[in-house]
Amino acid sequence: MPTVFRDGPYRYYWFSQEPDEPPHVHVDRGTCSAKFWLRRVALARNMGFPAHELRRIREVVERRQPELLEAWNGFFGHERG
Repeated sequence: MPTVFRDGPYRYYWFSQEPDEPPHVHVDRGTCSAKFWLRRVALARNMGFPAHELRRIREVVERRQPELLEAWNGFFGHERG
């Protein structure tokens, strides 16, 4: 599970076995976890984050979307979906 970056208590990462999915990023804090699509930033899944934290995380993903997409393409070697 390569970590892309950390922001405070949040870890932004992806699973190396998901190269055939569209670009996305997972975010964890403690036992909470979320997944955001990157091409058009959208919440794919939430497990435990309250709404106010999801808004903050989404803002970070939107602000860093170009960097995340570039890192995705660099890691997986291609763009999918």
